[in-house]
Amino acid sequence: MTAPPTRAELREHLVRTAIAGEVATSRENNLDHYRSLALRDPHYLFGLTFRGEWSYHDVLALMAGKVGVSADPGHREGTDTIDPERTIDAVEEMGERIAKVLRHGSSRVVLATGHPTGLLTIHLALARFLAENGATLLTPAEGWAYVGGLGRRRRIRYLDGVAMLEDRGSFVHTHDPEPMEAMLAEERPDFVIADHGWAGAAGEAGIETVGFADSNDPALFVGEAEGKIAVTVPLDDNVLPRFYAPLTAYLLARVARSL
Repeated sequence: MTAPPTRAELREHLVRTAIAGEVATSRENNLDHYRSLALRDPHYLFGLTFRGEWSYHDVLALMAGKVGVSADPGHREGTDTIDPERTIDAVEEMGERIAKVLRHGSSRVVLATGHPTGLLTIHLALARFLAENGATLLTPAEGWAYVGGLGRRRRIRYLDGVAMLEDRGSFVHTHDPEPMEAMLAEERPDFVIADHGWAGAAGEAGIETVGFADSNDPALFVGEAEGKIAVTVPLDDNVLPRFYAPLTAYLLARVARSL
């Protein structure tokens, strides 16, 4: 495993690899998704419902505060940012939450990712660490299938304890909450580590949930603001998988120190 960096070293790495700092997700894409959430487009809600009105300007203000995107509504195109300090703060908070779950002993945990081309590497490391430290990794609804995006039939498949969607032999990107809803209908965990609709559906069901989200995925941050998601880590969710190794090492070291 990669040796854990210091906070300063991790900050430098996040900016250098564009996990945070100036990120690849464009300002136009961010603002389009904020409008879509404000209009309650299901694709951008990740299975969550909200008590608040959450207008477009409300969402932008929240994302500026929680993620570090530009707060200027007049900045409508070009680059946007994720504040690396906010990323690290959220990683540390996530580590504390995971450690607390492990201290309870015999906790039942579900891990899932809707972004296997990027975030799977973090989830796999977490799954190994959790299993080695007494957690039970649940695998409910394995093989459950539904018709998802583009009319394609997709099914739940687990890789080393991490749930994903499989489509004709490939793991696929998804925002859909339905797979997690099917999993929870079969078995309810104590804790969920996830992203996208997997995290949203778990938080909506009242399960303690921590997750990862890009600057163009505001739903989990709104869910956190309303108390349905415990922690959301802001980061670019689709850089080269090896770039996440220092962040993963920092997270696991934080958990280990708090056990």
